[in-house]
Formats: sequence, C-alpha cells, structure tokens
Amino acid sequence: MQALIIEDEKPSARRLQRMLEKQKVNVIATLHAVEEATEWFLQNEHPDIIFLDIQLSDGLSFEIFENVEIRSAIIFTTAYDEYALKAFKLNSVDYLLKPIDDEELAAALQKFYNNSAAFKGGLSMQNLQSIFNLPTSEYRKRFTVQIGQHIKLINVEEISCFCSENKSTYIHTLDKRHYPLEISLEKLENELNPENFFRINRQSIVNISAIEDIIAYSNSRLRLSLKSYNDFPLIVSREKVKDFKQWLS
Repeated sequence: MQALIIEDEKPSARRLQRMLEKQKVNVIATLHAVEEATEWFLQNEHPDIIFLDIQLSDGLSFEIFENVEIRSAIIFTTAYDEYALKAFKLNSVDYLLKPIDDEELAAALQKFYNNSAAFKGGLSMQNLQSIFNLPTSEYRKRFTVQIGQHIKLINVEEISCFCSENKSTYIHTLDKRHYPLEISLEKLENELNPENFFRINRQSIVNISAIEDIIAYSNSRLRLSLKSYNDFPLIVSREKVKDFKQWLS
C-alpha cells in the first residue's frame, strides 16, 4: 500500500513514517505545507491513503481540497480532540489523535483494509462541506481560523471587515477581536456576497451591516466608522466612491 504523510512537524512526520513502515506501508513522500501538497498532487499519482494533519505551516489542510480533487483515502492526524471527531467517525473517515500509538494506527489501517470501497474516491470539497457543515452556496457563510491549539468558526454576520496589514489578511469581528486568515483580499472579494461586502480600497473589505457612519473626507473620498473597529481609518478611495454609493443604495 502506498501512503503519503502531510504533517508540518518534521519529528512527528518521521515518527509516523517509522510506525507505518513497521506496518508494511510504503511511505512515498512526506509534505509539510498546503502549497507544497497542492503542487505535489497536481504532479504525481495519488497514493492509496493520506495521513493528513489539520493545521499545516501555511494554513489549514482543508485548503488543499479547494484546489485539487483528491482520489485517496484520508486519515486525519490531529491534536484537536474537540474538533469534529464524531463527524469523522460518522462519515467513515478515520482520525488519529496525537500522540499516535501503534495500536490505534493498526486499527485505522485495518479499517481502511476492511472498507476500501467506502474510501474509494477519497475526499472532495463536497464531502468536507457535509462533514464540517461548510457552505454549499456560491458565497462564503463562515471562515475557519486557528486560535492556539483550537479551531474557531466565524460566521460572516459576525465580521466587521477584512483588512490587509503588513502583507497579511485579518478578520475583524463585531466583538472587537481579530484573527489572521490565510487568504488574500483578491480571493476574498470573489467569495463574499457583494450585497453585503464591498472592497473600499486595496487594504479593506467592509460589511454593510457594520457601517455606523459615513463622513466626507479629503480629495472627494469617504471615511467610514464601523461598529467595534477603530484600528485605523477606513477610507473609501476616490475611484471607489461612485460604486460604493451605488452599493449602499
């Protein structure tokens, strides 16, 4: 059996590889990041099974499925014992809770051997949407963010704005919190409902329900005051003002 390990902690990846080799499983590659894994799947034949960590060095592993249709069985390896573990079981997708032990690994492999037909075709974004209750409509309804060792779901209704700061993107919420997001404003612009969100300049996308006040500003621009947000001024750029006013109406 051919296996692939996707794990950002190299010591954990090496340990898992040794454990799999004891089970007579051939590990064909070890990858450590979303971008690296995405490129690998586009260029290589998919293995029988993938051991996939949830949190990788450059984002959540679920992002891989947005770009590639995986044709392998998936066994998640995770330290997040509060995160959708029942859902994994109910959907015939197994998981291994870190630190992984030999007996649990053997049981997961046996489950794969016994239910290979159920695993056939691997996981698609449709499968993930079902497991994690992700949106199936055209526009995003929620975002997944990492907080320490926990994963949090943020509904779009809770978001005041998205801002690009120091080459990173952040969600700013109505409860005065902010979280880093592994996605560019350009991509966000296409995934958000344009009835509710508008990109006012290169650095910011605002939620219409969060706007408290609109003030005339220099050079024919507008300054916005948002609920629970005062990190820095939100200015509607001059070239965006006309479209912004149409959006409001």
